[in-house]
Amino acid sequence: MKPKTFWLMAIICAFAVANLYYNQPILAEIAQSFNKNAAQVGWIPTLTQMGYATGLLLFVPLGDRLERRSLIVTMLSITSITLFIAALSPSLNILILASYGIGAATIAAQILLPFATDLVPDRIQGKMVGNLMSALFVGILLARPLGGWLGEQFGWRSIYWMAGSVMAILAIASSQLLPKNQPKSKLSYGQLLRSLWELIKSYPALRSASLIQAMLFGAFSVFWSTLAFLLTRPPYNYGSNAVGLFGLVGIAGIIVAPLLGQMADKGTAKTLHSMVSAAVVVATFSYLIFWQFSTQLWGLIIGSVLLNLGSQGALVANQVKVYSLDKDARSRLNTVFMVATFLGASLGSVAGTYGWSVGQWKGVCTAGLLLIGVAFLLAVAARSKT
Repeated sequence: MKPKTFWLMAIICAFAVANLYYNQPILAEIAQSFNKNAAQVGWIPTLTQMGYATGLLLFVPLGDRLERRSLIVTMLSITSITLFIAALSPSLNILILASYGIGAATIAAQILLPFATDLVPDRIQGKMVGNLMSALFVGILLARPLGGWLGEQFGWRSIYWMAGSVMAILAIASSQLLPKNQPKSKLSYGQLLRSLWELIKSYPALRSASLIQAMLFGAFSVFWSTLAFLLTRPPYNYGSNAVGLFGLVGIAGIIVAPLLGQMADKGTAKTLHSMVSAAVVVATFSYLIFWQFSTQLWGLIIGSVLLNLGSQGALVANQVKVYSLDKDARSRLNTVFMVATFLGASLGSVAGTYGWSVGQWKGVCTAGLLLIGVAFLLAVAARSKT
């Protein structure tokens, strides 16, 4: 793993995942542009996330079957094309279809993660995962403020032109700078997809790690999908730009991800379980702070940092655990793990919105705590089996 290779991988992770979130702060401008209502443009982020789940399921397993550098270059190129189609969309329906394509194609980060672990010794795989996950979370947190700023300054199409150009540049750079990585499996594509179920049945650790992460990422999504409702009301009365900038607070939690990766490298299976359990406790405290101090900005800031720490701590530990199960099936293992994680995020969005409609911010906190409670029970059950 050369330094230039790592930095290219980190940049790809950040910008590829950012494609999922650029559209959120510009929905109002899109609605005005096409003379549509909020419910109609709401299909843009929904189809983007659905496309991502589709891409995780259908394309990421190919990382075990095809040469990974070529696969990454192909996916980045397709992502660039779909982003340019979005920028040129003459109607909302075309933009919605392009959004689904963007989500399905922008899965390069999930191919890169198992790719990167193949390029370093086992003893530092956790550090590598932690470093790349830091880059990924930077992309998630910066996408909203960047999308909002570009949309306000240059119109909503500008963000798609920018993102498409970045993907094209990264595709060219990847073809020149990433090393070749030969496939680990000779299974056919159909056999690859069928083997996902076999992996789920064969590895209890995969099942527990995936379910725990799904619940924690769901709790993460509960907060971020409803925060705008709280911040645009008294006592805050913030505008959409300020709401987007609030996401930058989460960067404080990203700094520790490489340290968590190093801890995972040095630990045994029990150590990894302890890291996950500690992450669940940290996430619990974040929601207790949200519940008690929702009218205090410092409370939201501290709580969001703790929530990031909890979700990232569990994510790093769980991924190290999952990747260690079968070196020849890391892409497929990552598929199972990440599909579960993003299904959990979807559940969290629904639960958070419902919680707000029923009990305002207290309802949101209740939804988050319930998901964390399920994660806690799953962690206890997994620990008892080790």
